[in-house]
Amino acid sequence: MPSSHEAVLGIDFGTTNTVVSITTPDGDARLIHFPKDDADIVAFRSALSFHAPGHDESAREVEAGPWAIDTYLEEPLETRFIQSFKSYAASPLFTDTEILRKRFAFADLLLAFLRKLRDHAGPELAELPKRVIVGRPVNFAGLRPDPQLALTRYQDAFSWMGFSDIRYAYEPVAAAFFFARQLKEDATVLVADFGGGTSDFSLVRFERRDGRIHSQGLANSGVGVAGDAFDYRIIDHLVSPRLGKGSSYQAFDNVLPIPNRYFTAFARWEQLAILRASRDMRDIRGLVRTALQPEKIEKLVEMLDDNHGYRLYQSVSRLKEALSVNEEAEFLFEEGSIRLCSTVRRSDFDAWIAPELKAIEGAVDEALARAGLTEAGVDRVFLTGGSSFVPAVRNIFARRFGVSKLESGAELVSIATGLALIGAEPDTDLWSERA
Repeated sequence: MPSSHEAVLGIDFGTTNTVVSITTPDGDARLIHFPKDDADIVAFRSALSFHAPGHDESAREVEAGPWAIDTYLEEPLETRFIQSFKSYAASPLFTDTEILRKRFAFADLLLAFLRKLRDHAGPELAELPKRVIVGRPVNFAGLRPDPQLALTRYQDAFSWMGFSDIRYAYEPVAAAFFFARQLKEDATVLVADFGGGTSDFSLVRFERRDGRIHSQGLANSGVGVAGDAFDYRIIDHLVSPRLGKGSSYQAFDNVLPIPNRYFTAFARWEQLAILRASRDMRDIRGLVRTALQPEKIEKLVEMLDDNHGYRLYQSVSRLKEALSVNEEAEFLFEEGSIRLCSTVRRSDFDAWIAPELKAIEGAVDEALARAGLTEAGVDRVFLTGGSSFVPAVRNIFARRFGVSKLESGAELVSIATGLALIGAEPDTDLWSERA
C-alpha cells in the first residue's frame, strides 16, 4: 500500500472516452481536467491521429483526444485517424499496423495515446505517481479475445510510461467503490457498467464495520456489446438503405445485389476513410452507372469522398439522446447535397437493438447465477455508463429488480474515481491484480 501522502492514479481507458482520477491527501479522489478552448473536459476521447504535412513521414505529428479529431477533420487525406482501438487490445489477430511507414503494435498505440493525454493534462500530471490502477472489462470485446494478451499489452505501455506499481481492476467493481460512498446501510449491490464496446456487471456485498465500509466481491460477468452496437443499429436501419444497401445493380443480363460489405464500415465512422482508400471505392464509383437506384449510390460516394462520417455519427448520437427522453424524435443529417430526415419512434429503436438487449440480459443472468442469488437478494442496482440512459436498457433492470432499487449518476466518471479509491485501499490486492 502507498503511504498516506502518495497519490494513486486511476485510469478508465474506455472504448469511446478515457477518464483519469487521482487520490487526494484527505482520502478522496478528484478528476483530472483537460483544458480545451473555453472548457475543461474530463472525458478525453480515446482517439489518435498521425498527421504528415505534405505526406512527409519524417514530419509525423501525433495527437490524441479531441485534438486528434480536429486534426483529422481539418486534413483527412494527410491524417491517419484511429479510435476505439481498445477493441483490439485482446485480439490475437491484431499484431501491428503500419502508419506513415512505421509499424505500431498495440502497446505502441496506447503509449502514444497516454503521452498525449499527459501532455494535455498539463501541470496536473506533470509528475506521475508510482501506482496506477487501470480499469479492465470483465470480458474484452472482439472475436475470441485473449484477456491475458490484453493485460500484457497494457503492462508494456504503462511501464514504458514510468509507472512501477501497475494493477488492474474490473470496471464495474470500480464503479461499485464509487457508489459505496452513498450507502447508509449494508447492501448487496449489482453494478451495471455500459461502455462503448462492452457491458459489464459485478455483484458486490458492502458492510459497515468498525466505522468503515468492508466489501466482498461475489461475481462478475460481461458481454462485448454496448453503445457502439446501438449506434450501428441506427445506421444500419436508418441510413445505409438510403445509401444503397438492399438495392441492386445491372451486370450485363443479371440484376445483382449491392454488396453488403460496403456498409459494414459504418460500424465505426473512422473506418469510412479506410473504405474510401480501398480498392472497393473504384467499384462503388462504378455502381453509379449501373445501379438501379443511382441516386443512392451517389449519396454513398459523397458521404465517403467528403468525409461526412463524423458528422453522421453526431446526428446518430443526437437521435439516441432524444429518444432517451421522448417517445419519438427526428433524425436529421444534412451535409453537402445529402439530406436524410426521418421521424423515429422509440419502439422502433428498441426493436433494432433487441439482439443486444437479449445479450445484456443474458449477462445479468450469468452474474446472478455465479453469485447464487436471485433478484430478491440484490438490494441496490447502480447503472453507469452512457448507454444506461437508454430506456430499453434501464427497463431490463426496472422490470427485474424494481424501480425503487435503481440508482444512477456520474455516468462518465464513476469508474475512474472508483479505480483511484481502490488504489488507496489497505487491501488493494482483494480488488485488483497485476498482469
